[in-house]
Amino acid sequence: MKRAVFFCSASYTIDPKFNDIAREFVAATCREGYDIVSGGAIKGTMNAVADEASKFPGENIGCIPRFMKELVHPALTKVVWTDTMSERKEAMRVGVSLAVALPGGIGTLDELAETYTLMKLGILNAKLVVVNIDGVYDPLRDLLDKFVEMNTLDSATRSMINFVSSIEEYKELIRG
Repeated sequence: MKRAVFFCSASYTIDPKFNDIAREFVAATCREGYDIVSGGAIKGTMNAVADEASKFPGENIGCIPRFMKELVHPALTKVVWTDTMSERKEAMRVGVSLAVALPGGIGTLDELAETYTLMKLGILNAKLVVVNIDGVYDPLRDLLDKFVEMNTLDSATRSMINFVSSIEEYKELIRG
């Protein structure tokens, strides 16, 4: 099986449409034969990701710091325990060939930035997808383009990150 990691929000107050979008993207990923890795918590979009992944064959893996043990999603097929948030991010990326950033907050941005950096350094070989629904990630896309313009980011590295604004674009990208 292939393995995909989803970075997403743990907010209970995120607009519910983003949880619906998460379910749609997770389902499409599972249908392509991927196991799913997430933060594994019962909070926010992480809950939607683990719920949706549980509807499909394959592993539903959650990586959780021990200090968050009361938040473990009950449908996970495997829990990877860590001591810190940094260890959690590292555990989430183990064996992945696809990393997906859903709309989220500062934690999602942290996971995305570190994953992108590891890809640039050649430490991680994965496809990186940013789900840019409603223009959530337009400022990030524009910033990366500005970095290219300033010659602080090369075009090859810029092309490692794929922004999609629809499920159709996503399906085409992960099949290719």
